[in-house]
Amino acid sequence: MDERLPYRRVLLKLSGEALQGDRSYGIDPATLNVIAEQLKKVQQAEIQVAIVVGGGNIFRGAEASAAGMDRATGDYAGMLATIINALALQDALERSGVTVRTQSAITVTAVAEPYIRRRAIRHLEKGRIVIFAAGTGNPYMTTDTAAALRAIEIDAEVLLMAKKNVDGVYETDPLKDATARKFQTLSYLDALNRRVQVMDSTALSLCMENSLPIIVFDLRAPRSIERAACGDHTGTRVSDTETAFAAAESPR
Repeated sequence: MDERLPYRRVLLKLSGEALQGDRSYGIDPATLNVIAEQLKKVQQAEIQVAIVVGGGNIFRGAEASAAGMDRATGDYAGMLATIINALALQDALERSGVTVRTQSAITVTAVAEPYIRRRAIRHLEKGRIVIFAAGTGNPYMTTDTAAALRAIEIDAEVLLMAKKNVDGVYETDPLKDATARKFQTLSYLDALNRRVQVMDSTALSLCMENSLPIIVFDLRAPRSIERAACGDHTGTRVSDTETAFAAAESPR
């Protein structure tokens, strides 16, 4: 590993929406291929990579609950959606020549290993990418919380939060407010107090309690995953540092 690189092990959170590209539903193969090629370059830099995938492009338990479905049942259905996404990403990575393992928090032994922390770390040490599916395996918990939890469990040095169509954290929604200012750095407490859309409060609190830095960046920017994993300044860094706004720029 290049000693100039700041991270030895990272965890990437991919939302389900990130995998659907410009489609209104499902998985976009071209988007998957772009993600896979970037992850291949990160792996070639000898950075250990774990991934947590969401399932919102296929099914959302909270929305189903609002429509009358039992919340726990809806959340379990959402976990199955994340497994579909994980398998699609696994296939794209393998086609690009990357060795990958998928671990699931709920038992689906025909398609994925059960989540075992020590086995996951061993896969990473052997240079394999590990995809964590099915969230935490518990209803009422988001995949953001799963990402924070898994990152802490595997001793990742940073949590990379890939967003769709926004290049960091803004004081208000940049898609609705053209004057919104972007944060270059943001403290955990400010993120919680301002209720900015970094991740849910449970996940953010986990990161704060364990001093796990978060990088929020735009997945669609050129080489975005590669740049974030290699420590290039991109997006917004949420950590113990003081909050600061970025230089004036046009919000996305």
